[in-house]
Amino acid sequence: MRYQVLGPLQIIDCGVARQISAPKMENVLATLLARANQVVSVPQLTLEIWGENPPRRATPAIHVYISQLRKLLSGATPDESPRRVGPIVTSSSGYLLQVRRDDLDCRVFQGLVQRGRAELTARRFTAASVTLSGALDLWRGSAFGQLGNGPIVAGFSDWLEELRLECIEMQIEAELALGHHRELVGRLYRLISEHSLHEVFYAQLMRALFASDRRADALAVYAQAADVLRNELGLEPGLRLRELQRVVLIADSRHRVALAPAV
Repeated sequence: MRYQVLGPLQIIDCGVARQISAPKMENVLATLLARANQVVSVPQLTLEIWGENPPRRATPAIHVYISQLRKLLSGATPDESPRRVGPIVTSSSGYLLQVRRDDLDCRVFQGLVQRGRAELTARRFTAASVTLSGALDLWRGSAFGQLGNGPIVAGFSDWLEELRLECIEMQIEAELALGHHRELVGRLYRLISEHSLHEVFYAQLMRALFASDRRADALAVYAQAADVLRNELGLEPGLRLRELQRVVLIADSRHRVALAPAV
């Protein structure tokens, strides 16, 4: 049994996708996956599904959802008895979903990010780019799709999205170090339009443009970043962006900060 949460929630059983029939049951599974191999209490599941205003019979409903999930994850249809021991374990304080590392795509993603980070630090730029690109290829959309109103799933989704941004940053750093400046320009323009407050992408775009002999465009990116940060947050650009602007203005080959990997 494999689980995919880097996009709409999916269950893959022996290569066959299994559908979850009820949205609330899907929320229960999402919560158990966000806390994989950890106990989730009934009050936590209640808050995750219904928020601060649960129905009077919330606890019995959760027991029903868990029972249905047990059948689904054991390979049975809703009208059958479980065919094998399922991965959901009941404890005195709640429920736990047993998941092996390779059976949950976000854990595979996390492992690839860790490996790519180590390769980048060791200046193995080709290996880092390949590893981090593979990590990004696991994503099919926003984490958990449309789920995530409760604190557990929403918090876990936010963490995954931050890790995804870091992965993108590092993969671009590896590509910059390999000299692929021109190829990165279009991608970085798209990234700053999607993440308009993310200074790292502005800095990487300035470096890519500067290395592509587009000094005026690099300075225009700095001006755009400064305007956005002032208007949205009332802040000035950070030290690295200001240093990049200075390097582009003087175009001094002795200042290599514009091209150096940020690791």
